[in-house]
Amino acid sequence: MTERTDVRFEPDGLRWQPVSPSLRTARHVLVGVFLGVPSVALTVLAALFGGWAWLAPAVVGSLTVWVATIVPRQVRAIGYAEREADLLVRKGVLFRTLVVVPYGRMQFVDVQSGPLARAFGIAQVQLHTASPGTDASIPGLPPAEAARLRDRFAALGEARLAGL
Repeated sequence: MTERTDVRFEPDGLRWQPVSPSLRTARHVLVGVFLGVPSVALTVLAALFGGWAWLAPAVVGSLTVWVATIVPRQVRAIGYAEREADLLVRKGVLFRTLVVVPYGRMQFVDVQSGPLARAFGIAQVQLHTASPGTDASIPGLPPAEAARLRDRFAALGEARLAGL
């Protein structure tokens, strides 16, 4: 099945940068912890009580499989493109989002990496602007790329702001 390109979400001439495949693995771990473990616990309880109790692990187990199946596609849909005057960040499969952040509107840039992200060698870059609607984040970046983007965005934001 080929995906339809939509010019609203795929501007011409852009080279989209994908995020690290490690983000997929990290998200699968989260699915396993938050849905897989309860599914196993509910299965044990259903074995003890029987009857309608089997409905709970069946529902949670099905949800676990479904979420684990869509995670790779969600991660493939995340990307960013750097242009001369702004940054574009896209996300989403069913509900698609394209955020355009002008470098001159950036107030500060965060790099975040929690314990799970550090274990998988990824970080997230968060761009903050005066308007919360134009904030953007890029998850699943290798730490070196996250640091490069932080420094580049900070320098570009400062240079563009100096002209005001």
